[in-house]
Amino acid sequence: MAVSRFAAINAGSYELMLKIYEISAGKKVRILDNVRYVMELGRETYTEKKVSFETIEKMCDILEKFTKVLEEYQVTDYVAVATSGIREAENAEIIVDRIKVRTGLNVRLISNSEQRLYTYKALAMYPEEYEAFSKGNTAILDVGAGSIQISMMDKKNIASTQNIKIGSMRIRELLLNLSENMKHFDTLLDELINNDLQTFKRMFIKDKAIDNIIATGEQITLFTKNKNTGDFDRLMTTEDFMGRYKQLNTKSQDELAKELQVTSEQATILIPCARIYGRFIEVVGCKNLWVPGTDICDGVAMDYAMSRKKIMDKHNFDEDILNEVRGISKRYKGNTVHIQFVRSLAVQIFDVTKKIHGLSKRERLILELAAMLHDCGKYISIHNAAECSYNIIMATEIIGLSHREREMLAQVVKYNTTLMEPETDLTVIKLTAILRVANALDRSHKQKMQDCRFELKDSELVISTKSKEDIALEKGLFVDKAEFFEEVYGIKPVIRQKKFNV
Repeated sequence: MAVSRFAAINAGSYELMLKIYEISAGKKVRILDNVRYVMELGRETYTEKKVSFETIEKMCDILEKFTKVLEEYQVTDYVAVATSGIREAENAEIIVDRIKVRTGLNVRLISNSEQRLYTYKALAMYPEEYEAFSKGNTAILDVGAGSIQISMMDKKNIASTQNIKIGSMRIRELLLNLSENMKHFDTLLDELINNDLQTFKRMFIKDKAIDNIIATGEQITLFTKNKNTGDFDRLMTTEDFMGRYKQLNTKSQDELAKELQVTSEQATILIPCARIYGRFIEVVGCKNLWVPGTDICDGVAMDYAMSRKKIMDKHNFDEDILNEVRGISKRYKGNTVHIQFVRSLAVQIFDVTKKIHGLSKRERLILELAAMLHDCGKYISIHNAAECSYNIIMATEIIGLSHREREMLAQVVKYNTTLMEPETDLTVIKLTAILRVANALDRSHKQKMQDCRFELKDSELVISTKSKEDIALEKGLFVDKAEFFEEVYGIKPVIRQKKFNV
């Protein structure tokens, strides 16, 4: 059985990390080596808005050592990513270029949603535990150095997610300048955290009982170490966790560092990290806690293995995205019946014309999402719905979509009813042409066209439909949508109505 090696590198806000993996076809991904260097890139980014050249050079020194490890393990396949510590820096592109010149490594700046998707995919390393913990009402709390991500699950899929910029390092840098002593620091910390967590509960949890919390992040594992055995307790009740949290919460920075066997500097990160987890448990209330101990590198490795069919992908991550967008549509009072009908029509058109447009399965998903959100802006303004829809999508976190994909989705929705900009991306143009035709076929929102069938005949896209009702409105408003479709694809959509037999 073929065995391959793969490396994942993360230039995070708090540390630089390299992991070497062994991947066997049909088997689990196994960690061979794990190299970490504490380097607080986020400190400069969150306070000075850029990373100094001196720090960049120190980072490159470490990354050069990583390349030596890759050579030792004879690894050629790798993925290197950078999160908010570099992404939010004003000189982010300069940093990435310098890394390339100094080390030869290609580092990709990933959006927050991509980062959280990798963290989410990492849970697939423990399929049995994930299966058990995702059955009930489950919250995934991912606490990073720059921000936290709270995702609510419904029937094993993500239903909603929110990013809050109260990460452990960001909080430390913000509050240390305001507090005169650690006691004052604790008070400010609680006030800052409570406001955001209470707002999240009021808007997204409401009166729902939370059964489980899946706790991920860079520091949480340290709080699960069993003093008696020395092992890490991955599964525990929240009562047990809160007992440890309250006990550690009474210790000074130096005492905490000694007990957890970390540096005093690391302890300054652990204090706000512990408070976030503890306060979240107190605010939402739940019974059980699972700390998988996975990280973003594990997610990168799982994504690599799944995309190359080296391991079975039991979880449908696209369904998570669709489920999130259903929730967004519901939040903005979308017409569910109309949306589902337009989505079905759009997908059928996409599939029938796939040899013409040459788009991928990923673009098909973007089209589905656009159909589901094409009128969300009407919640804010019926007159200016297109622009409002665009702004809603760009302001909404959708785990699983890159920033570019979210921009593409927002543009397709916007251009569904407005004129396009001259430099619009060709993929956006192709998807918009399909969405316009699909939406026009249900202009009345009454689903008059039943049993629609699409067929390519010569230079026409023949739309055969049965209808008990008058479809004069749909036919009349269909003309300009069909003309645009023909401009894009060279194929003319035509409606052919068949009468029901009585």
